[in-house]
Amino acid sequence: MLVTTTENVPGYRRTKTLGQCFGVVVRSRGVGGNIIAGLRSIVGGEIHEYTQLLEEARRQAIDRMVSNATAMGANAVAMMRFDSSEIGQYMSEIVAYGTAVFLEEEK
Repeated sequence: MLVTTTENVPGYRRTKTLGQCFGVVVRSRGVGGNIIAGLRSIVGGEIHEYTQLLEEARRQAIDRMVSNATAMGANAVAMMRFDSSEIGQYMSEIVAYGTAVFLEEEK
């Protein structure tokens, strides 16, 4: 499955636009991770525990979006984007979304 942030893909033409597709993930860091992250925030710098959490959540959101697009009959997702928000104090929502399309190679 080709996933692109652009509307058009060089070398391909869009033959079908199937509609929006998305993948949603809500993740929470455990209590231990929150304590370690809290201590690291005192001295500043990157908080690796949260970076890893969000990287994994983005990958999982993309996987879910691809599954959604595949179920719609797509072979690509165009205009893919991420959105994120906080739910409560300790949860993050990550959404990957785009347009499910069917592409054919240009000849």
